[in-house]
Amino acid sequence: MDLKSKLNQDLKEAMKAKDEVKLRTVRMLLAAIKNFEVEKMRPATDEEILQIMSKEIKKRQEAIEMYEKGNRQDLAQAERLEVQIIQSYMPQQLSEEEIRELAKRIIAELGLSSPKDVGTAMKAIMPHVKGRADGKLVNRIVSELLGGS
Repeated sequence: MDLKSKLNQDLKEAMKAKDEVKLRTVRMLLAAIKNFEVEKMRPATDEEILQIMSKEIKKRQEAIEMYEKGNRQDLAQAERLEVQIIQSYMPQQLSEEEIRELAKRIIAELGLSSPKDVGTAMKAIMPHVKGRADGKLVNRIVSELLGGS
């Protein structure tokens, strides 16, 4: 079953279960997918849907930071619940150690050694971790390995 069908099925289940948070979150995801499809004038692929979900997670994480700075824990918690629901549709995230091992292997294969090689390393690593790791985390690990800070 493709992701969009799964989301539609979960929308119906959330309605029946009267799960307001899941209902709101799935509706938002379906709206974001629909906007993408209207813009591109074609159906979204599962990979594109995962990219949309990653963007939605990033938006919520930024909102959580802002709510915490503004001392609004209630709103931050609501955003955290939405992030958990969206992440349930995402592929299993790589651990920091798995990312570090992959980065070491690719850096060695490419013979990279200085901090100015971070961009080259990132270009080589990102296709391997797409949708399964946060770009900021990957960048931090690559920078550490190449002697940057």
